[in-house]
Amino acid sequence: MLLSDLDADGILRLTLDDPSRRNALSEAMMTRLTDAFTDAGQNPAVRVIILAANGPAFCAGHDLKEMTAGRAGPDGGRAYFTKVMAQCSGMMQTIVNCPKPVIAEVTGIATAAGCQLVASCDLAIAADTARFSTPGVHIGLFCSTPMVALSRNVSNKHAMEMLLTGDMTPASRAAEMGLVNHAVPEDALRAATLDMARKIASKSSMTLATGKRAFYAQREMPLAEAYDYASQVMVDNMLADDAREGINAFIEKRAPQWQDQ
Repeated sequence: MLLSDLDADGILRLTLDDPSRRNALSEAMMTRLTDAFTDAGQNPAVRVIILAANGPAFCAGHDLKEMTAGRAGPDGGRAYFTKVMAQCSGMMQTIVNCPKPVIAEVTGIATAAGCQLVASCDLAIAADTARFSTPGVHIGLFCSTPMVALSRNVSNKHAMEMLLTGDMTPASRAAEMGLVNHAVPEDALRAATLDMARKIASKSSMTLATGKRAFYAQREMPLAEAYDYASQVMVDNMLADDAREGINAFIEKRAPQWQDQ
């Protein structure tokens, strides 16, 4: 259901592997993803994470058959739906809170919570044949939780267009909107993703973790508060061993030797 492979460069490849269900975010899949990102965040051997998928869909969102079965409870499903939404929201935040950069490698379709999954990753590269949508309006269910991640990646009007129409967005348009970084030919996708991952993996993991944490924290702050916070982050970062090494290496015109601290 979730494959894991760590290479010699510290790049962890997590692959959704439930193609018969279009890699839906079942309870079991969300548990595996949450555990995988939590473990990767604590593993010093992991420097970058790639999230990929097998089959014709990257991720089709929640498992609607599983969700429908949840209506059987005496409350009509309220307790079950509350639990599943909390689990999904927690899993998405695990990606954002993971100190390692996460790159989505997208083929096929990414719909509803699957689109949310892409938007929750730090970076995304898509095959030019990939498509994205938040199609809940077609079935009377507004994509409210996918909206949270989507609206933090693209402009209000682009997000609202996707949410209100439910239309499919091709990869080229998703790149223009900022939902993904690049749309590339499908046969070049894995190489393009690995190239970006290796570039990032060559940096100090301490610096990357500092920057990722600060990026998401300051984004939610008013301007003056964001500058105060970011200034303190810079001060602490300047005092770190890798900043000292990196600056010295630049001055001395040599490659830095990171200690990741």
